[in-house]
Amino acid sequence: MPRSPSRSKDTPPQADHHGQLHRRFGWQVDEHFNMAEVCARRWAAQDAAQPLALQRTAIIEHRPGQRPGRWSYVQLQDQANALSRVLRGLGVKRGDRVAIVLPQRFETAVAYMAVLQMGAVAMPLSVLFGPEALQYRLQDSEAVVAIADDRAMAHFHDPALRAACPALRQVVALGQLAGDVDWTAALAQQRGAFQAVRTKAEEAAVLIYTSGTTGPPKGALIPHRALLGNLPGFVCSQNWFGFDGVHNTHSKAVFWSPADWAWTGGLMDALLPTLYFGRPIVACGERFGAEMALELMQYQGVTHTFLFPTALKAMMKACPQPRAQFNLKLQAIMSAGESVGDAVFAYCRDQLGVVVNEMFGQTEINYIVGNCSKLWPAKPGSMGRAYPGHRVAVIDDEGRECAVGVPGDVALHRLDVHGQLNPIFFLCYWKREDATRTKFTGDWCRTGDLARRDADGYLWYEGRADDVFKSAGYRIGPGEIENCLVKHPAVANAAVVPKPDAERGALVKAYVVLSPEFAARLPASAAARAAFEAKLSAHLQAHVRGQLAPYEYPKEVEFISELPMTTTGKVQRRVLRLQEEARWREAQA
Repeated sequence: MPRSPSRSKDTPPQADHHGQLHRRFGWQVDEHFNMAEVCARRWAAQDAAQPLALQRTAIIEHRPGQRPGRWSYVQLQDQANALSRVLRGLGVKRGDRVAIVLPQRFETAVAYMAVLQMGAVAMPLSVLFGPEALQYRLQDSEAVVAIADDRAMAHFHDPALRAACPALRQVVALGQLAGDVDWTAALAQQRGAFQAVRTKAEEAAVLIYTSGTTGPPKGALIPHRALLGNLPGFVCSQNWFGFDGVHNTHSKAVFWSPADWAWTGGLMDALLPTLYFGRPIVACGERFGAEMALELMQYQGVTHTFLFPTALKAMMKACPQPRAQFNLKLQAIMSAGESVGDAVFAYCRDQLGVVVNEMFGQTEINYIVGNCSKLWPAKPGSMGRAYPGHRVAVIDDEGRECAVGVPGDVALHRLDVHGQLNPIFFLCYWKREDATRTKFTGDWCRTGDLARRDADGYLWYEGRADDVFKSAGYRIGPGEIENCLVKHPAVANAAVVPKPDAERGALVKAYVVLSPEFAARLPASAAARAAFEAKLSAHLQAHVRGQLAPYEYPKEVEFISELPMTTTGKVQRRVLRLQEEARWREAQA
């Protein structure tokens, strides 16, 4: 079990290699580079002459109650070649957008490799999208072809959607529901190799729409080179993933994350970097559950994972002592999307046996800050330090670096620590030149997330700029209060937002989701339930008041069954804040 950051005076301090890594690290970005070439084609070429039993496994499809499906890199490349030929027959050209509306499954990896090796642009879309969200992205991107399974195909049968998306010529259907082209039948007719397009590293590879927590979704255009910029953070956050024997075709490293492959967290933080290192990744289309996740990790021998803080909170509440029930082989856990907090940090360290590596990044500039418990000490509650190569700072409104301890906007410089261009940057927002320009202050790319830097270079998350508010003149960041609430056994999750108030400007209000144990105690009658919640609210207020500043405790607590979340696992505080504002206006009318 990894050593805890807290140690006795007789325990030697953990070695800190962070500075050394930064001094030595540099990228080599060739003029030509293609994500599919390094994620599938090169491994398939190495294994092509080997019998199937000796070939590297690319995808393991987890099927509860059944034997898992397994596909090699050779099979992945063969299927990608067939799909590329199908898409070329449908008129897809270099630079065209192809929508991929698929869950975690083998064919999803095939679709990405097929589109990328053609020089076309893969546009991932979640199968959870409703017709309006789907139509907006298809229309805005001018996608020419979509690939979807049964979970999304019904939307494509709507004549209104097709009429609103005139650029969309064909829909490739994977499943029982019919489309313009049947995946299985079309691929079965294809034989032979496919000549991959020799793309430049600077060419567009992926168009990912942001989750839109603070406004309409924007399409971030990601170049092929961004995968290289992504790798230092991935390797560090996964405790040196990929370096467990480069020439070992039967490496014991197995990756899994519930993060949807339609989002940056699933695509750039899980699928593509795992394939880049020629390792297997587990695909699972099941809805996330705490016990399901632990059972999957035990059964598939998962060694490395990315779990959202919300997922870890659910596991902490549902399975407080997981190693008493499950035989886990975890070597690394990365977490991102929200602040982990010290309660979850302690759970991962003490109960899962791994010091969680918190990470921070965005679709536009991914994997720029974080931890690596293998190579530098973690500070519980900190989002970490700049990953090798990245020049990260906390800046003020004018673009000046803030002093130690002063909150500001987390930003990334266009140049790396050696003065060379950093390959991680997105190209632009799709058809949004103004938004692209305002993302930058000089050579600094702003994230819109607030943090403060300590004397050791660790960043401490303060929240989204639009989540921070003032109450009676005090600046309130929701993360610290939410973390405090989650430590209480009654709380599974919490979100803190301002409630408008004539006297103070705003009150601190907490929305709380009860843990399963306390939810089971809720009385049936409305009166008894109200009394139960009032008593529990007082306990939670006292709990926070005893841990934080007096002005930070929630003046009001509202219990709800679930928090509004993005499909990437982030709490949509904006939804709750707007709800409070609407209630205030109604009360004043």
